[in-house]
Amino acid sequence: MSIPQERKLLTEIPGPKSREWFARRTAAVPVGVGAIHPIVTARASGSIVEDVDGNRLIDFATGIAVLNVGHTAPEVVAAIQKQAELDTHTCFHVTANEPYIELAERLNSLTPGDHAKKTMFANSGAEAVENAVKIARLATGRTAIVAFDHAFHGRTLLGMTLTAKVMPYKQGMGPFAPEVYRLPFAYPYRCPCGGDTPEACAAACLAYAVDEMHKHIGEENIAAVIMEPIQGEGGFIVPAPGFVKGIADFCAASGIVFIADEIQTGMGRAGRWYAIEDEGVVPDLVTTAKSLGGGMPLSAVTGRAELMDAVHPGGLGGTYGGNPVAAAAALAVLEKIEREDLLSSSRRVGEAVFAALRSLEGTTSIVGDIRGRGAMCAVELVSDRETKEPLGADAMNAITRTCLENGVIVLTAGTYGNVIRLLPPINIDDALLQDGLGVLVSAITAQG
Repeated sequence: MSIPQERKLLTEIPGPKSREWFARRTAAVPVGVGAIHPIVTARASGSIVEDVDGNRLIDFATGIAVLNVGHTAPEVVAAIQKQAELDTHTCFHVTANEPYIELAERLNSLTPGDHAKKTMFANSGAEAVENAVKIARLATGRTAIVAFDHAFHGRTLLGMTLTAKVMPYKQGMGPFAPEVYRLPFAYPYRCPCGGDTPEACAAACLAYAVDEMHKHIGEENIAAVIMEPIQGEGGFIVPAPGFVKGIADFCAASGIVFIADEIQTGMGRAGRWYAIEDEGVVPDLVTTAKSLGGGMPLSAVTGRAELMDAVHPGGLGGTYGGNPVAAAAALAVLEKIEREDLLSSSRRVGEAVFAALRSLEGTTSIVGDIRGRGAMCAVELVSDRETKEPLGADAMNAITRTCLENGVIVLTAGTYGNVIRLLPPINIDDALLQDGLGVLVSAITAQG
């Protein structure tokens, strides 16, 4: 690691140089490009971000789940450097490149199911979602797409249409794409259909969803159902057991394409290559991005060969999709996860995070729900445990600000903005993880 893996504060945060850069940012960049934390990165490695003032912060955000194997992993950097010297771009449609083909082969073998598969590449998660929908519509000859409450699928026109939360992602940006329908998600802590246990929540939400798809949309009109196996931006919501499989079974029986959006949950984040594996479901199409490229812009759609091949030549792709440098980086990411057994590491990280979060239950009254899988963990905070009233924005901001001021980067999430989500590298050093968790626990305890 080029940076010592330890938390170290030299100035207040944000420091003077970060403040200077943010003044320049304000003058040069539109306000619509949001800023979560007022610091500027100078360099980063492993689980540490060093800002322009020399402060070293523990990163529990990883670029919003982009760096599962850590910042500037040496193997990934070496792969980027090597490929950059060979070929930075030719466009796969003009002349193919080796990394694209090799990476497609790897993803075809890694995604769930032993059926024949094919993969195409794009640049962002939203692009992957858009292409998956295009494939499903053309392959089925149908138009309707079903998404869920609390979902996040991107910021493009179709992506934000599929996304549930209005502010800040959709406000004032309509009209939206047609033929998108939304159903309740089996959210055990806040079951929308009244289930008082996880199992009852799954049964009630599944029954409602199937009835809605049958009565108000019509199975014969639905091209695809798209679902995050664990909802990311929505608050790391782990669906009630049986709900995902029930939806997938309905899709299979009705000729509907089931799309697993693994953009945030994939590449070991939830303790397996793909979070859908824990649901006993083999999806028809899988979208990946974020940690796939190890920091390089890259996304993919992997799916049943007959679906992928339903699109005519030229109907899929783009100028930069499957860029050879990004694809080479992804191959190094996959090799590192496999070689170092980082799926097991992800589960160990999750166990440590859960233990720290559970320690809060006896010391503060604001913990509503602790949830997640693998190294994809979150705590939902409330002002009243009985009513489940979400903790207010001022208190949530105080928690994230206290963490930052003490050298730990964390993110909020959730429809109500009351969830602290933790996304450390899945290979983070245990001592560093415990140090960061100690800061977080103290910050939450101070609020309640």
